Amino acid sequence: MNISTIQQILQDPALSQAARIGLNLAGMSALVFGMYYRRYRDKELATAAALFNIFIFAVLTILSSVNFSVAAGFGLFAILALFTLRSEPLSKAEMTYFFGSVAIAVISSVQGTTVPFAAMAVLFVLAGAFVVDHPRVLQSVSGAKVTLDEIHVALLSDPAAMRAELSERLGVAVLSYQVLQIDYITEMARLNVYYCTR
Repeated sequence: MNISTIQQILQDPALSQAARIGLNLAGMSALVFGMYYRRYRDKELATAAALFNIFIFAVLTILSSVNFSVAAGFGLFAILALFTLRSEPLSKAEMTYFFGSVAIAVISSVQGTTVPFAAMAVLFVLAGAFVVDHPRVLQSVSGAKVTLDEIHVALLSDPAAMRAELSERLGVAVLSYQVLQIDYITEMARLNVYYCTR
C-alpha cells in the first residue's frame, strides 16, 4: 500500500472517522490502562477516565461537524470543571491522568487536523506521560495518605518533630507532609506524607 492510497483512504470521511476512533481508543487505552492502572491500580479512576474519554470524544465529534465556536469549547471545559466541585478531590497524579484522557479525546476528535497530525500529538502526550511518570525517573520519593488516630501537638507547631514521629511510626524517612484535615470531634488528622525508604 503506497502513500497515495493511504491519503485517499484518509480523505474518505467514514474511514477518516474510523481512524480517529481507533486513534482515540488506542491512545486512551495506552494512557489509562497501560500506564495509569498498571502503576497505581485504581480501578475506579481508570474506569471514570476511560468512560469520560469516550463521552468527550463522542460529544466533540458531533460538535466539530457543526458550526461550533471556540467560546462554546471553553464553555464545555467550564462545565467539565464543575465535576470537580461536585465530587471528592483528586490527587495531582489522578487529575493529570484524567486530563490526559480528556486531552486525547479532544486531539482525536477535532476535525480541523489531519489524522497523521492527530496521531503525532497523541504519541507526544503518551511519550510525555510515560517518561515523566516513569518509576525510575522520580523513584526516590513516594507519597501516601495517612490518617492519625490522634492530633499531635507538634502537627502544626513543630514540623521537624512531627516528621521524626511519622518516620518512626511508618518505618520510612519522612521528608515532608501536608495536613489535609484536622477533626477535633473525632480526634483524627489526615495527612499526605512524602517519604523515601531507608
